[in-house]
Amino acid sequence: MTEQRTKPAKHPEKALSAQFVKSVVEPGKYTDGHGLILKVDKSGAKRWIQRIVIRGKRSEIGLGSTSLVSLSEAREVALENRKMARAGGDPLAARREAEAVLTFAEASKKVHALHLPSWRNEKHGAQFLSTLETYAFPHFGKSRISEVTTADVLSALQPIWLEKPETARRVRQRIGTVMKWAIAQGWRQDNPAEAISKALPKQPKTRAHRKALPYGEVAGFLETLKASNAGPSTKLALEMLVLTASRSGEVRLAEWSEVDFQNAVWTRPASRMKAAREHRVPLSPRALEVLQEARNLSDGQGLIFPGTKPGKPLSDMTLSKLVKALGFDVDVHGFRTSFKTWAQERTNTAGDVSEAALAHVIKDKAEAAYARSDYFEKRERLMARWCEFTMRKDTKIISIA
Repeated sequence: MTEQRTKPAKHPEKALSAQFVKSVVEPGKYTDGHGLILKVDKSGAKRWIQRIVIRGKRSEIGLGSTSLVSLSEAREVALENRKMARAGGDPLAARREAEAVLTFAEASKKVHALHLPSWRNEKHGAQFLSTLETYAFPHFGKSRISEVTTADVLSALQPIWLEKPETARRVRQRIGTVMKWAIAQGWRQDNPAEAISKALPKQPKTRAHRKALPYGEVAGFLETLKASNAGPSTKLALEMLVLTASRSGEVRLAEWSEVDFQNAVWTRPASRMKAAREHRVPLSPRALEVLQEARNLSDGQGLIFPGTKPGKPLSDMTLSKLVKALGFDVDVHGFRTSFKTWAQERTNTAGDVSEAALAHVIKDKAEAAYARSDYFEKRERLMARWCEFTMRKDTKIISIA
C-alpha cells in the first residue's frame, strides 16, 4: 500500500480537501497536517488516523470513519490532540477516560448496587431503581452522566411535579444521589437535580393521610379476617400486624430467631426498623397464640410468615389486597392509626408510651438524648389491653400507669 499526497497547497497542514476525501478510491494513506492521515482500505472504507508523539513515544490514534467524521472535524480533533501532547498531556488517556464515563442509566444501576446493603429492605432498594427507570431513563438514561443537563432533569420532573408530588420529590432526590456519585468520580462539577429548584413550581403542602379503620371496628375486621378463606399464613400475618401495631415489613420479614416465647418478647433487629434501632415488642396472649399457630404451619426456621414461594416473604401487596377483598377500604398501615387513636381516646396512657409502642423516635434531639427508656413494662400492659379490646373483651376506658 503506497502513501500518497495531494499536490502541495498554500498551507501544507491542509493538504487534503473535502472533495478529495469524498472522491478518492485508490487504497493508501493520504496525509494532511498535524499527523492527520486519511486511510483508504482495499474494501473502499475510509477512516481517519493520527500519528502523534505522546511523552516521547510515537503513537497512533483512530479518529473515526469519514462517514461520521468530516475533514474539518478530524482536523480540529487532531489539532487539539497535538496541543495536549505538546503540553505534556496524554490524549489517548483522556480519550479512554471519556469513554469510561457511564450513561445515567449505567451509573444509576451502579449506585443502586453500592447502596443496596444500606437499605432497610429489598422494597426500598427496588423502588430506588424502578422510579428512575420509569421517570428518568426515558428522558436521559442513555446520555453520559457528564452530559445530563438541568433541562434534561426538568423534562423528567415537570410532568409529575404537581400531579405526583411525593413521587416527583423522590425521583429528584434519587437523581441527585446518582449525580453526587458522579461528582465524586470526577465526571461532573455540578448537581442538576439541585440546580432546578427555582424552575419548578411550588408543590402543595397538603398530604393525604393513609385510610384507617375506626378503632371500634377493628374487632369486627379481625372476626371477618379469621372467617375468610385466605391463606393461613397471610391471615396470621395480618392479625399479628394489628395486634402489635406494627409496620408491614416488620411483620412480613419477621424470623423465628427474633421470638422469645418464654418471656413473651419479639425483638426486631435495627436493620428492619425505620429508626434503625432495635425494638422490643411485648407479646399479648393472642399474639403468642398467633405465633404458635404459625409455628404449627412450619418447621420453626427462617421466616415466620413465608409467602407462597419457598424462602420468600409475603408481599406488601398481598396484605393490601386481602384487606380490600374483605370489604374494608383502608390501608394496612392505617391499623397503626387505629391503635394510636384507641390509646388516646380509650386509655389514659402517656403519649410517650403509645409512641414507643409504634416504634416512633423522639424528634427533639435534646429530649431524645435523655429519654433512654423504652417503657417496656407499660407497653406490656397497653398491648394486653389492646388485645382484649380487639377481641371484644374490653369496652371500658382503662388506666395504664
